[in-house]
Amino acid sequence: MRKKLKRFAENANRENIIEPGKPFFENAKGKWNEIFFKNDHPITVELGCGDGEYSVGLAENQKDRNYIGVDLKGDRLHQGSTYAIENGLDNVAFLRTQILNLENFFDQGEIDEFWLTFPDPRPRKRDIKRRLSSVRYLELYRKLAKPNAWFRFKTDNTPLFEFTLEVLNQEFPVIDLEYTFDLYQSDMVDDHFGIKTKYEGIWTEKGEQIKYLKFRFN
Repeated sequence: MRKKLKRFAENANRENIIEPGKPFFENAKGKWNEIFFKNDHPITVELGCGDGEYSVGLAENQKDRNYIGVDLKGDRLHQGSTYAIENGLDNVAFLRTQILNLENFFDQGEIDEFWLTFPDPRPRKRDIKRRLSSVRYLELYRKLAKPNAWFRFKTDNTPLFEFTLEVLNQEFPVIDLEYTFDLYQSDMVDDHFGIKTKYEGIWTEKGEQIKYLKFRFN
């Protein structure tokens, strides 16, 4: 608990963490490029970013894009924030909020790309609507996405991946859908720049295949 409290105190003084109580938290919508990043680079949002490993990894690989990791847990965002500060990454930020609140922080057509990496699979049937790749959430992402924006999804969970493919094929039509049940043995492997989360490393060492898909919003 003491470590968490220390992290929360540090978060309050960090410019790359946008959270309640900070001026930009209330005025971010439609102003990320103009006010925060101060450039016109494309914006990528990582949904449920956790420790921010993907957000900072992508920011390192593509300096001409802006990255925003979204998660509710401030103690986890602290880790990505720290890495960004220590490595001089000014093209990445972290937004502390629930995914369902994204419309409070982004204007329609403000986001160029989404990444969804290893979300909670929520296996119980009663939690289907809470899955971050369900129709409910996909409709939200589409509202905020620019025309033809990419959505990229990576998981170790086969049932969740199959559920997502079923949604995309039957309930939420998209364009340019490509997918693989074994990313590291596919010709799509370069899409993720070799970035691995801590848990991805654990699962791949155990022999679990990593699933990946991408599509454009119609």
